[in-house]
Amino acid sequence: MTDVKFRRKSEPTSEPVSPSSAEVAEDQPAPDASTGPRTDGPFDESQVQDDGVQRVDLGSLLIIPSDGRELRLQVDEPSGAVQAVMLTGPDGALELQAFAAPRNGDLWGTVRPQILDDIVGRGGRAEEREGRFGTELVCQMPVRKPDGEVALQPTRIVGINGQRWMLRASFLGRPAVQPEEAGEWEDALAQVVVRRGAGAMPVGEPLPATLPEQARRVK
Repeated sequence: MTDVKFRRKSEPTSEPVSPSSAEVAEDQPAPDASTGPRTDGPFDESQVQDDGVQRVDLGSLLIIPSDGRELRLQVDEPSGAVQAVMLTGPDGALELQAFAAPRNGDLWGTVRPQILDDIVGRGGRAEEREGRFGTELVCQMPVRKPDGEVALQPTRIVGINGQRWMLRASFLGRPAVQPEEAGEWEDALAQVVVRRGAGAMPVGEPLPATLPEQARRVK
């Protein structure tokens, strides 16, 4: 696994649990006015076209690197596939992944109880809380340390329903432990743009992230 990272220029110009349903997201336009596009971010690509903001194009995700944070990608060397997209900083990290979702549906409401049960089933702890983006999970995730010992890692998992997509965001470090002090991290999440694509996809399938040309490999 190789890390790839980006630094913000000084003067810019501007494991989810899949639902049991085998439903396939339709190749249709954005949802009707009853659900409507998000106005507070994260955004659908259709909402930011020609806005003049420079973003790193990762295929399904378009991201503005934040001041004091790096955009890191974990890439599988044999396949070249991007395994993880993360914003990292001295006090924490934000991991991002987008998934295909049904029109006008609530995929986060469907998978959230499954994620909670999975965490508890693996020896962790999780509970729901209301946050800036709606109902989220505050967790103690079981992770295996290099010495083989299992420890619990504080994590906040946020799910955001969009236009035929769902964005899953996992906060690590201080923004997970102190959500009331995580405003700047949440602002970074709100600036994320999702590119769903027009093709039909099974609900819950990850939207592929790709490695941009300007990637700088970290040895």
